[in-house]
Amino acid sequence: MRVHVTDLRDGDLLTSDTFNNYGLHVLSKDTHLSNKEISMLFQHQIDYVDIEVRASERPVLSAAGHSRTIETSVSPKWMPTVKPIYEDTVKGFKSLFEQAINEGTIEEKAVKATFQPLVDNFKMERDVVSMLLLLNTRDDYTYQHSVQVGMLSFYLASWLGYSQEEAVDIGQAGFLHDIGKCRIDGSILNKPGRLTEEEFDEIKRHPQYGHDIIKNSMSNEMAALVAAQHHERNDGSGYPLGLKDEEIHPVAKIVAVVDVYSAMISMRVYREKRDLLHVLREIYRMSFKELDANTAHTFIKHMIPNFIGKRAILDNGQSGIIVMTHPTEFFRPLIQIDEQFVDLTVERGIEVQEILL
Repeated sequence: MRVHVTDLRDGDLLTSDTFNNYGLHVLSKDTHLSNKEISMLFQHQIDYVDIEVRASERPVLSAAGHSRTIETSVSPKWMPTVKPIYEDTVKGFKSLFEQAINEGTIEEKAVKATFQPLVDNFKMERDVVSMLLLLNTRDDYTYQHSVQVGMLSFYLASWLGYSQEEAVDIGQAGFLHDIGKCRIDGSILNKPGRLTEEEFDEIKRHPQYGHDIIKNSMSNEMAALVAAQHHERNDGSGYPLGLKDEEIHPVAKIVAVVDVYSAMISMRVYREKRDLLHVLREIYRMSFKELDANTAHTFIKHMIPNFIGKRAILDNGQSGIIVMTHPTEFFRPLIQIDEQFVDLTVERGIEVQEILL
């Protein structure tokens, strides 16, 4: 039977080979689908596929001899959008932030009640790049940034092989990583210009503030450590303690990567967001000294396929559609320009300059 990709379930069996709009083979006949394969279909912008009729939906004869279909667990035909849930989570984080300002603590139950609905809905979102652009606005940067870091921490933990339960805990730690900023004066936090040395010294205290708030509010030691260490760097160049390598908690290394990503793609009062590919290149550069290499490269490897189907502007003035990405040469995709294909792993003199979404 032919179904839309949003109606696919784990275990569905493809009954024919699947190709994208550019004729590239994506999945073979007789493939049993899991989340990984379904994600590939989304990334290649494939709308419909043919699958074997599910046992729960095979027609049976009624007493009168008419056929009918029994459905024991049908996926909803309409997938709710993430945006309103995201906006509710931003409002929820704002409430937590204000509670931390007024009371010096936050409620653990309120943290879970705020973050969990987002987890339940965004864990099936495939195109992370488009999702973040859709959700990203100039308003309420501190709150939106915290929600985005929570979302991305959940994804990256999953990509690194953590269990679903662990990934949720890690996402929650990312969600709370900047709660210490509630103790920073708003005139410093939202200053449109360059910070003075004294102002930056105050900003650098927010990891310790966050650690103390979480420590006094919750039993989640990991979240407290992540708040304290998310600005530490592998080469010792971070703050507040200048920790190095194994001195930094592994989850703090996860949050450090996505914290950099979210901050750089976000619109701020003092600058526009940066091109997404530029941001990933910057994370790649940082992976050789400041950020954990395996964590950063895993993030890049899983974000790059989201550019499939997007338009790339090349530094030679040409533009085309990204149809395939390379598993190790992250920034050298296969691009279709009119009727021709340009493989940037071969055409070494050409670079992608910008991605249009």
